[in-house]
Amino acid sequence: MAAPKQTRAPRPASRPAGQSKDKGTRGGRPDPQPAAPARRTGNGQRRAGQAGQAGQLSRPTPRPAVPADPGPGTAPGWLQLTTWALSLAGLGVSVYLTVAHYTSSSILACSDNGLVNCAAVTTSPESMVFGVFPVAVLGLAFYVFMATVTSPWAWRATWPPLGWARFGSVIVGMLFVLYLIYTELFTLDAICLWCTSVHVITFLLFGLIIFSAAAGYGTAKAAPAH
Repeated sequence: MAAPKQTRAPRPASRPAGQSKDKGTRGGRPDPQPAAPARRTGNGQRRAGQAGQAGQLSRPTPRPAVPADPGPGTAPGWLQLTTWALSLAGLGVSVYLTVAHYTSSSILACSDNGLVNCAAVTTSPESMVFGVFPVAVLGLAFYVFMATVTSPWAWRATWPPLGWARFGSVIVGMLFVLYLIYTELFTLDAICLWCTSVHVITFLLFGLIIFSAAAGYGTAKAAPAH
């Protein structure tokens, strides 16, 4: 008698949707679960905005550009303006003395007797250099040149010969002033107040320009640009 055929056990019914296989079964893997949708809340948007603002505030603020160093050959502004103002003042007095030399022997606001006697100085033989050039005209020419070479534009020039011309001119002018002072005190026995004002201005210019030359302002050769 033939043995009855062994029948296979029926397969289990398909599992309902969403039901995962048993991890303990052979070959079973858990079904992937759908990710929960992200929720946008008002607090989250506010926090993101605050974070963005904080990021903007934390960025470094750009610093203003620093002007380039003018270098050792450029005189400071106070020196440029002071020497120019003194030169213009000396130019003004020289213009007046030149006009007075050719028009009238009387000088404004100056005594005509005693030690202070402008007329005795401006009309003396010593008021002419070599009997040809009036001292007032030489002073006028000197201060026209000084007003030019002590202007701010001349101080900023990078041409060393201009600085040396300014330096040499003020030395010559100071020597001439010393000669005039000696002539007034020991030859004429008279002092001209207007001339003395020019002498004082020349002395101040001499000190400032000597200082500038010692510091290398206007006489130092400009460094090549990198």
